[in-house]
Formats: sequence, C-alpha cells, structure tokens
Amino acid sequence: MNYAEHIDELHNKVLKNTFKPTEPVIFSKQESSLLRDHKPFFVPDFAERFDYETELVVRIAHVGKDISERFAHRYYEEVTVGIDFTARDLQNRLKQQGLPWDICKGFDGSAAVGEFVKIKDLGGDIQNINFRLDKNGQTVQQGCSCDMLFTVDQIIAYASRFFTLKTGDLIFTGTPVGVGPVQEGDILDGYIGERHLLHQKIK
Repeated sequence: MNYAEHIDELHNKVLKNTFKPTEPVIFSKQESSLLRDHKPFFVPDFAERFDYETELVVRIAHVGKDISERFAHRYYEEVTVGIDFTARDLQNRLKQQGLPWDICKGFDGSAAVGEFVKIKDLGGDIQNINFRLDKNGQTVQQGCSCDMLFTVDQIIAYASRFFTLKTGDLIFTGTPVGVGPVQEGDILDGYIGERHLLHQKIK
C-alpha cells in the first residue's frame, strides 16, 4: 500500500473505506518464495486468481537494526524490478474475515526478482526511478518511485525497528496501479527505464 492509486483501485473496494496508511504496511515472504535460476511461475491450485504486482526491489548491503532514516541510504546500493505474486481471491476472503493474509503473498515461488543494477548507474536518486511491467508485449503497469507514499529510506527505517536487516535481504517497495491476473502461457517483462531486467514465464 505504497501508491495512492493502487490503494484506490484495489484495497478500498475490499475494505469499503478510504483507508490511507499512516505507516508503511509490512508483510514477509519466505525464502522459499524466491523464484531462482529463471524458473517459471507455476500457477498454484489453492486459489482461483493470482495477480502480478510489479515493484522496485532494493537489496540490503549491510546488516542493520534500528536504522535512522537519514542513514538508511548507506544500507543499499542496488535495485531491480520484481513481481509480488498474490493469491487475490484468498486474500480478499481473509481480509473480509479480519484474518491474517500472509499465505496469500508468502507462498512458494511468489517472488520473482530481476537483474540488479547499481543505483548510481540510474542517476543516483532512488526516489526518481521509472519502472514498468509488460504482459504479453503490452504495458500493464507503470510507476515512478517519486510517487511512493513512503520513501525507500522511510521503509528501511521503519522495518528495521522490528527486524534486523541482513545482507542480501530484499525489500519490495510497493506496487503502482494496474495489477491484474496471470494465466498459463503469459509472459511478463519488467523494466527500469528502458533496461529489461526481468523475464517471467507463467505455466
């Protein structure tokens, strides 16, 4: 919930209100969530609808705990584009019941991650990065980190109050408007600017 238009497109329809977070909304993915070695995303059978959510992903470079916002930039050097696969109908049902929904986002294979690039090679400003996702050759999501409700540094400072951030940890920073379902046979391609960093097959 880090882009206002995405909150309006999806979450308010489910929550039946005009919810806007006052703090970053955090959830965890398991290590088994990570899709490694260019493996495809195999559509599971425990839900009816699985959505793509493309996001900027920051890789933590140093161990940190209780990191202050003004020093957070020292804890990352690289960024990429990733996909947070979400079991949408299961998530909606659990939300309506007031139950935790971690399983809807933390299941095996739910985190696709592209090739990392140095932030300095993108101009050096983590809060001025344009990214997009193409589905079967058509752009379905476009975003800019300048539109985040909470900056990368704010997210890192907030998360490190509760969790020790370790070298190699990945932080997904929220999705812009345009999320939608995937089906077998779809091809998803993620870009930062014109850099093609992610190619994901759906099977």
